[in-house]
Amino acid sequence: MSELLAMADDDGRERWASLALGYTETRGLPALREAIAATYSAAQADDVLCFAGAEEAIYLAMRTLLEPTDHAVVLTPNYQAAETIPLSVCEVTGVALRPGDGWALDVDAIAAALRPNTRLVSVNFPNNPTGALPSPDAWSRLVQLCDERGIILFSDEVYRGLEADPLPQATDLSGTAISLNVMSKAYGLPGLRIGWVVCRDRTVLDRLERAKHYTTICNAGPSEVLALIALRARDRILERNRGVVARNLPMFEEFFGRYPELFEFTAPDGGCVCYPRYLGADGVESMCAELVEHAGVLLLPASIYSSELTTTPTDRFRVGLGRSGPDEALAVWSDWLEKRR
Repeated sequence: MSELLAMADDDGRERWASLALGYTETRGLPALREAIAATYSAAQADDVLCFAGAEEAIYLAMRTLLEPTDHAVVLTPNYQAAETIPLSVCEVTGVALRPGDGWALDVDAIAAALRPNTRLVSVNFPNNPTGALPSPDAWSRLVQLCDERGIILFSDEVYRGLEADPLPQATDLSGTAISLNVMSKAYGLPGLRIGWVVCRDRTVLDRLERAKHYTTICNAGPSEVLALIALRARDRILERNRGVVARNLPMFEEFFGRYPELFEFTAPDGGCVCYPRYLGADGVESMCAELVEHAGVLLLPASIYSSELTTTPTDRFRVGLGRSGPDEALAVWSDWLEKRR
């Protein structure tokens, strides 16, 4: 908290010092929405709607924009809510990223999955759990496909900001696309519980704003001011967090390189998570369970990212590169592996 407050400008310090703990505006603090809009090339403050984190935004978008007679397309592997919430509303078809091709986005497969009643296509890049990014050509083709078919592109971009070569954000490419982001991931501030969607179709934002009155009504005032301070210091915060990932990556590459018989590791295209393959005979579920039980090192095995929509790899695990000082955990993990040899 003290580190973040030290980054505040004069306006931010005054807002924090004079903050009243009453209800706030449902759409979000105007100055905060202006700061969010400034992170896009084609958005204005009125195109922004704030939420209590990304999960509320996902929930309300899927429950509000989809009807039981609709159809949706969702990429796999994914963050669980990306498929379970639309599945609770309507028919959903999954389209898998191609693991044998660097988790490539298959736009032709998405096109083949579309139906006359397809209302929404949901994607997540940089992808959780793989860290994959589509090629610029594939990304442009997907946006164009959704525009031509009158389909909403829901683009979860919560890990955006840590990649070296970022793609254009969906809402900057399409007037009907929805871009989702949050203070939790690239900014490293999950305790603020501030997320948002940006969409230049104001009728969509109006529907979501009305739905928000049935969940959180408004965001917490202290969190909004702190998020405003962070966004105004965006360059410093993202530079710092990119530096953490850059320093950590060689440690992970060296670690996995010591055990070529056990792991296949590829660095993420973007974000701070990746999805290595485990080659051990005991299987990834057993390895992860024993590692946390006996050594206290937590990994997320493939079962966490299984899907009802498509087959998903069963020999993978998610690991994060975004925390400072992973050398201790890597040393404990290495000792555990050596004892098993």
